[in-house]
Amino acid sequence: MNVLFYLTPKCDCAYLEEGDSLRQALEKMEARRYSTIPLLSKNGNYIGTITEGDLLWNIKNKYVGLDLRKAEHVRITEIDRRKDYMPISIRAKMEDLIELALQQNFVPVADDDGSFIGLVTRQEILKYFYSKYKKNAD
Repeated sequence: MNVLFYLTPKCDCAYLEEGDSLRQALEKMEARRYSTIPLLSKNGNYIGTITEGDLLWNIKNKYVGLDLRKAEHVRITEIDRRKDYMPISIRAKMEDLIELALQQNFVPVADDDGSFIGLVTRQEILKYFYSKYKKNAD
């Protein structure tokens, strides 16, 4: 089955762009209650992910004494990222996602030019495989 059937499109996703500030990242993640959020270039290409831990450890180690006003001047690209979520191609099949879903809350999906088009959540992946399991069990 094609991943597009399970895709949350970019227009329905929260994401950060490389020009965003640390404050914008904190506020967007808090508002959505996300622990991880995709990071995109200005032209929409997938760069990686920012996690709460990335923000926390950077504030602790690089930006001691940071307040929200100062956080407006820290570009999100200045934040060191520990690990990026691996994206998949738009041409991938659901079966290709299982290994990534074991390690990631979502799987970013990019088109042939590397542009972020959306993501597939771990919940959607589990629903897909559970329905296959139930169908085979019946």
